[in-house]
Amino acid sequence: MGAIKGKNIVVGVCGGIAAYKTASLVRLFVKAGADVQVIMTPSAKEFITPLTMSTLSRHAVITEFFTANTGEWHSHVDLGLWADAFVVAPATACTIGKMVTGVADNMLVTSYMSTRGKVFVAPAMDLDMMSHPATQQNISVLKDRGVTVIEPREGELASALIGKGRMEEPEGIFEAVERFFSIDKDLDGKKMLITVGPTYEKIDPVRFIGNYSTGKMGCCLADEAVERGAEVTLVAGPMTALPKNDGIKIVKVESAIEMLAACESVWKDCDAAIMAAAVADYRPENCALEKIKREENGIQEIKLVKNPDIAATLGHTKNKGQLLCGFALETNNEREHGTMKLKRKNLDMIVVNSLQDEGAGFGVDTNIVTIIHSDGREIKYPKKSKREVAKDVIDELFECKK
Repeated sequence: MGAIKGKNIVVGVCGGIAAYKTASLVRLFVKAGADVQVIMTPSAKEFITPLTMSTLSRHAVITEFFTANTGEWHSHVDLGLWADAFVVAPATACTIGKMVTGVADNMLVTSYMSTRGKVFVAPAMDLDMMSHPATQQNISVLKDRGVTVIEPREGELASALIGKGRMEEPEGIFEAVERFFSIDKDLDGKKMLITVGPTYEKIDPVRFIGNYSTGKMGCCLADEAVERGAEVTLVAGPMTALPKNDGIKIVKVESAIEMLAACESVWKDCDAAIMAAAVADYRPENCALEKIKREENGIQEIKLVKNPDIAATLGHTKNKGQLLCGFALETNNEREHGTMKLKRKNLDMIVVNSLQDEGAGFGVDTNIVTIIHSDGREIKYPKKSKREVAKDVIDELFECKK
């Protein structure tokens, strides 16, 4: 239990019959040496009293933005910064939906939105609500954002129906949190370069050649690496996604030429690099200094020239001990094309996915990948969230050294 000793843990309690179990969870955390602050939604007070929770946590329970008799303001920002872990148990379908959409109308959700620590959610609801597409989609979104969802158990529910929806037992939730704090920082001391997003190749000051990459996969890779102790430099093309972790050094670029220069400046000092960016293969030979006007004959043709192959450049300059992973998004003959790129670029492994697979590619929160190693080993994975794929990729990359 030493992993939890001294940790600051916020326990969020929602309005559900399983709230009575949370009393035991709070007691387990306190007994293990954690400092526990309980936040209850207004409806949670209908199931268990704040007095019970304050007695067990040894702190006054927070249920409102202001204390009624004193007017004292409870800062959700301070709570979010204070928490090493934020555990919502039980988590109702309503609160899970609010966490996804940012409906911050109570202290629990506002504090969650300010939290920088690890977030755990233990759903508890009737089986129809649990299996509803809206709930399943919301849970998937939370997972993609890095939240650990502690799956409910199957059994008899408050409605007398039998099915999945019973909140995990307090001991199971405690073990999940303890396991997180016990994880070895296996990448501690490692320096990693990760490229992410598209590149934009200018035609004129307002037009460019680019692609649909949002940067989600690369951001998940960066978050995973930092949480495992790595020092990460993220070379990012123009993109909509952002990594969750504040400890990531972000170098913003626009074109492939700029991305190459940024990568070369840090690569020599890195232990590993993951080339997840969707770099444009070609750029216009010339970029007009002013917007090209349609009325003045417009753009008649664009002559393209090849961009440098960033992964290949790093692959052919890597030192002994450096690891290099590439990505290949294909539309056909995925394995063959991926294997050719692996060899041509001198990669240690390549992550191949296909636009033909539903749930893979640009703009979605999931991916379906095959990892091919330079020694010929091949691992196919089912559809997973991009955050889960990030873990698989980093696990396999550092297996290359063993």
